Parts: sequence; structure tokens; C-alpha cells
Amino acid sequence: MSSDHGASMAATKLQPPALPFRLVARSRLAERLDDGMARAMPLVLASAPAGSGKSTLLASWAASRIDSVAWLQVDERDADPARFWASVVAAIARRRPTEAAGVAPIVAGSQGDDRVVVPAIVNALLDAEHLVVVLDDYHLIADPDVHRGVEHLIDRCPPSLTIVISTRVDPPFRLGRLRVRGRVCEVRATDLRFGSDEATSLLGPAGDTLAPSLIDDLCARTEGWAAGLVLAGLSLERAADPGRFVEDFRGDDQLVAGYLGDEFLASLTAEQRRRLMETSVLPRLTGSLVDAVTGADDGASWLLEIAGANQLVVRLDSTGEWFRYHHLFHDLLLLEARRTLPDRLPELQRRAAEWFEAAGDLVQAVAHHLAAGDLDAARHLMRFVGPDLLGLGQIRTLRTLLDELTADAPADSVCALLLGWCEYLGGRYDEAQRWLDVSIADAPSDFDLMRMMPLRLNVAVGRGDVSTALVAARTVMEAGDLPTRPSELANAVGVAFLWAGFEQEAREALAVALDRTVAEGRNTAHVMSLVALSILEFETGDAAAAHAMASRAVAVAESFGVAGYHGTAPAYAVLARTAADPVAARADAERGVALARRAATILGHAFTLAVCGDTLLDLGDDTGATMITEARSVLAGCPDPGVARRVLLRIEGRHRLAPEPLPRPVGLVEALTERELAVLRYLPSTLSQRDIASELFVSLNTVKTHCAAIYRKLAVADRAEAVRTARELGLL
Repeated sequence: MSSDHGASMAATKLQPPALPFRLVARSRLAERLDDGMARAMPLVLASAPAGSGKSTLLASWAASRIDSVAWLQVDERDADPARFWASVVAAIARRRPTEAAGVAPIVAGSQGDDRVVVPAIVNALLDAEHLVVVLDDYHLIADPDVHRGVEHLIDRCPPSLTIVISTRVDPPFRLGRLRVRGRVCEVRATDLRFGSDEATSLLGPAGDTLAPSLIDDLCARTEGWAAGLVLAGLSLERAADPGRFVEDFRGDDQLVAGYLGDEFLASLTAEQRRRLMETSVLPRLTGSLVDAVTGADDGASWLLEIAGANQLVVRLDSTGEWFRYHHLFHDLLLLEARRTLPDRLPELQRRAAEWFEAAGDLVQAVAHHLAAGDLDAARHLMRFVGPDLLGLGQIRTLRTLLDELTADAPADSVCALLLGWCEYLGGRYDEAQRWLDVSIADAPSDFDLMRMMPLRLNVAVGRGDVSTALVAARTVMEAGDLPTRPSELANAVGVAFLWAGFEQEAREALAVALDRTVAEGRNTAHVMSLVALSILEFETGDAAAAHAMASRAVAVAESFGVAGYHGTAPAYAVLARTAADPVAARADAERGVALARRAATILGHAFTLAVCGDTLLDLGDDTGATMITEARSVLAGCPDPGVARRVLLRIEGRHRLAPEPLPRPVGLVEALTERELAVLRYLPSTLSQRDIASELFVSLNTVKTHCAAIYRKLAVADRAEAVRTARELGLL
């Protein structure tokens, strides 16, 4: 099967549901929405219980302004911030493709960090034509980060943007503040109630023959609730005494469920009920999917037939390809299926999984395999799903699937590796190492262990264990195929060499990373390679080159919209320390510290704090000392902080801020090579590094690299301390 069905299903998230055949015009509510637009309200909130007609109202209103409305049908998986914002940007792209083009990579690169994504969306739409973004079924979002981001977007809405939220319950925004400021237009349950003049169409054919007084009674009994009126119309078609039926009918949701079970389902043939029960496992329906699950061959015509017969089946597109059950109806069908055919549900889920796998929607396929209890099939697909979700930054979606997979069974090598990535990206390095160890121990004989190297390197650097990272980096380089590997490996190798003080090796690996990130379209990773190079230039002592590289890193980050990403913090620190303008230096230092404190890795965090603290102290700001002290505490528990330790010691020495020696490893962090020992023997002399290079018949850069390695392995900051420590260890 082609993936066209999967693509068309995904597209239904990004368009309003098709309007019902018997649409009720609600001009009074449309006028309220128009008024909100005219007054440039940043938020329109339609909040009412299920079945109130919110989505139909908004879809009808949007139909008259289709070119200026971006629609997102929210589902449970959108609780992942990266997936949610990717969906929002995809919806915007259908109406404003040029403006949205640069935002999508920002979502993946920042893992949906609203502090990065929201400014990017606002900037992209600032000068665009007016756009309305509808978030339908927003109540399915339970993630506080998503709520924070949407409220942030509402607060920063330019006049050219309006957010419309349709929900069963009020979102956890500060609505009172918005009301006081006149920044929200609201449509509530009382506004959505259908009056007698509007109810006739909802009642279907029965409404054309029912006496006006009975219609008035039904509206009173249902309190104008759309779902109650629709159900009443279905039941009235079979009622022998319409007057008695209206007298007995009450429109609350519990009785609606009862009527659906006792009246509607009971009126169907056994074959009709069976197909409804079997398809209840599906969130959305299309003909070939219905056929695959039920074993029928007329799914497309069946869907069109039942959608035309009642409003409990909702068309999701204008072509009549995709449908869904009304939410209340779907809940009832699923409950009934669990009661009447529990033994068949796993097989139905398995068939659905196979269809979605063939259609290319592997995440949905994994979900159905899990629902079927087929863990082996789900694990197999995670080999493809996991890396894709990591690349998209959808870490929470990935973690949810992995937690389900490993709830009652041990993780296999692939799942353990993916769990390690989830823990690493969450800053839980010890847990990440534990899962990495599990993955290595359980890896099959034909598993490419180089696939584990990016995580191994990143975890080691994340824990401040530069020695371990260096061993892994050398293993990768010895393999000789770095340019053919994914960019994440080259970047991790380059960063490991950077913090170990190996300039030439770091440059070589980071050059590969820059090329690979461009080829792969990994914008954020490209910026991180530039940030690493700015640290490298800074450590080689070339202030002009360091400033230029840091400026480039920040400029590229701004062009990609990720200048607010915490990983850029060290570049701001380098900019601050190498700036000629004190005002600019202070601003960059404060920016760097703010970003570093958000979520930076240990070494980058400490480097930023130390360098920014150094800058501020030179500017006469005593808060710099606090930052340097904080940097010391960050590095205190690191097994081997490498260059970060040397930077801190050097800065503390300049400002006489180190009351106690920073703990360092007992003995050598790593054995010195013969070449390094040869250079070490010259360090007690008065020879310069250039002189030592001449004595050894090597280049100056080679001597610099060896000295950096010696300092790191001895856990010292400078030449004098290296000599003292080497003598203590009997190396001189």
C-alpha cells in the first residue's frame, strides 16, 4: 500500500471537519466571532461541554474566510510540546507557507521549547496578512509546557494573528487578566444553546413533521444541547408516539448514552452493530482501513451511507474519504466493544497496526501493536520510529511509547538505547548511562555498536567525564568513516576533543559536523558545532578569531530562530569576554548566564558562568564573583572536567577567588603518551613553546596540543602547576 492514505489522514488534522448536510446557520454567533476579529482580539475562546456544536460553529465560520484560517485538530499525541508546535506550524504552513518555512526546523531543534518557538512564530507572522489559528479539542492537552507556550503566544500576538481555542474545559490560562484587558472574546455553553427556530434542522427528518410545541419542549428538556437534539431526532424517527417520547426524554449526557445503547444500537441489525463495534478501535476512519479491520470490501460506501444518515459520524474532509465518530458515540461504541467482544479486540488492533504500517504511519502502528499486546512487533518498529521521533524532538511521545513497551517486559537493546537518549536529553546522565550499559550488554552480534557512540560520548561529556569521552572519540576516529556517519556523531566527537584540549582533532571532527549538519538540514546541530568552535578559538588564545566565530554562531542561530536555545550560552560568553564595547559585553554576559541556567550541560554551564563572571568582574560588577563560585560548584562533582576546569582555575587565579583548591583526580586522569612525556620534560625550562617545537622538530601547533593534553591529564590550569604536579607524581 502506498503512503498516500497516511498522508491524507495526517492532513485531516490540518483542516476543519466537513460541514453537516443539514447545517444550521448561526448568524448571531458568527457575528460575535467577527466582532472579535474586528477588535483584534488575540484569543477567541469557545468553551462548552461535548456535543455543544463548537467545532461545527467554528468550521462554518471558517468556511467563509478559508484562506485566512489555519486549523489544527488536536489529538492526545499533541501533549508532546515538540509534536504540538510542529502541528501548529504545519497548520500555519497551509495558509502562510513562506512565513512558516523557517519555523519547522526550530521546533525540532529546540524540542518544542516554547521560549524558542513562540518568538519564531511571532516574528514570522509579524508582517503577514491576518491569520486565525484554530486549536480544536484543546482539552486533550494536559501538558503544562504546552499551556505555558500557548499563553505566551497569546500574550505576544501581533495584530496579524488571532488564536481560537475550542475546548470542553477552560485552559489553565490567566483568563481574568485577559478579560480585564479586553483581550478575549468568549463563546460559552449558554451561547451555543439551540433555540426552537434552530433546532428543526438538528432533529433531522423528524424535525420537519414535529409540532412546534414539541420542538419547544425538546429544546427546554435538552437545554438546547446539540448532541441531545441530534439523538432525539434519531429516536423520533422510530417513535410510535412522538408526544410521549418528548415527554419522557431528558437531554443530559447520561441519558444520551442510555438512549444510544438502548434505542439507536438496538435498532440496528446484528451486522451493522458488529461493524460499528469492530471499528471502535479506530480514532479515524477511511474505507480501506475499515475493510482491513472488519474484513469487508465496501468500507468507503458504508461510511458515506452512515454519515449521510445521521450526525453521529463526522466527515473530516470535503471528499468524503476520512471520517470519525462523534466523541460521545465513539466512547459508547468502545465501551460496548470491550463488553461484547473483548477476545476479538487484540486481533482488530493488530489489523489496524498492519494497515497503518503499510500506510507509513509507524507511530500509529506502534500504538495499535501495543493495544494488541504484540510487543515484539512494536519493538521491531521502534528501530525506525525512535530515531525519527528523536530527530523531530518529540521526546515525550517517544518516552510514552517506550514506557508502555517496557512496563511489563525488559527493554531490548534498541529500546534501552532510546531510553538512554530520553534520559540524556532530560539531563539525567546517570540514568542515561545505566540504559546505555543495558543496551551494550543486550546488543545482538550483528548490531552496529557505532550507533551507540553518539550517546556514549554525550553522556560522558554530560557527566563531566572527559577522559571517558576521549577514549570513545579516539575509537570513532580510528574507524575512519566519520564523514559517512550521521552529524550527531561528528559533533559529539568534536566536542569531546574540544573539552579534552585536543585542538587539531576537534577542528577535524567539527568540520565534518558542519558539513553533515548542512547536508542533513540539522540547523540546531549546525549552530552547536559553531558554538563548540567558538570555545575552541577562545581556548587557543586568539581573541579576534574567538569573537568572529562566536558572532557567527549567534548570527546563524538568529537566522535559524534558535538564538534563545540554551546551547548557545557559551557563544554569548565568548562574545562578552572578547567584546571591545563594555555595554555589549555586559549584555552578552547576562544573556549567556540566563541561557546557561536554563538547561545547559555541566561543562558548557560552568564555562559560561566562569567566563561571564570574569567579564563582569572586569567591568566592576561584583556579581561576577558569585557566578564564578557557582561554576566551581557545578564542576565539583565531575570526574574529569577537562578544559572547563582549566578555564575556571585560570579565572579564579586572576581574581584571587579560590580559597580552597578545586578537587582534582588522584594521580593521572589518563596516562601521558610518549610524545606528551617528551614535551613535559621541557616544561621546567625557560624555553617557549615555539622553542620546544624547534627542539623536538615539530610544529608549534603540535606542542600546543600536547601541552593542552598534559594540563588536562594532570588536572592543572597552567605550565607551572603542571611542573609541580608532575614532580609530585614522579614524572619529572
